[in-house]
Amino acid sequence: MNYAEIKKCDVANGPGVRVSLFVSGCTHHCKECFNPETWNFNYGQLFTEDTEAKILKFMEPDYIKGLTLLGGEPLEYCNQQGLLPLLRKVKKLYPAKSIWCFTGYDFEKDVTGRMVDEWEETKELLSYIDVMVDGEFMADKKDLGLAFKGSSNQRTILVQESLVSGMIVYLEQE
Repeated sequence: MNYAEIKKCDVANGPGVRVSLFVSGCTHHCKECFNPETWNFNYGQLFTEDTEAKILKFMEPDYIKGLTLLGGEPLEYCNQQGLLPLLRKVKKLYPAKSIWCFTGYDFEKDVTGRMVDEWEETKELLSYIDVMVDGEFMADKKDLGLAFKGSSNQRTILVQESLVSGMIVYLEQE
């Protein structure tokens, strides 16, 4: 897996100050994507154990509220494989810090409807994610007034609550 960028003090991609990892590789190719260079799976730098250690170190301070995964597309299969060891460590070291994931995939149709059956990594990966913003960015539904979303079709989902209830549970935002 490659990654495009790590932001160690991000306030735009989830609540509070967060560490954000922008992975490389995306097959959605959304019109007017804000990060089209990350479509290329070979873009950026190789994600290594040293990269993982750096992210874990960035997450140490109490003011860091969690980790956000973006891209590119974190839920591309090769990215799930690369992210899984990191998420295991984050949840072990920082159980009170949240993990957010931005994906162009649809939660019911793609993630729980297909990926969990096709790839063993998906189910475990989901067990670590607290909030998922799902749905492709749609330029014709772009709305700069939305919290943590680019277009009105995207949803902010409480993953664990949704998995337990079998229904989508949304994060209520002020």
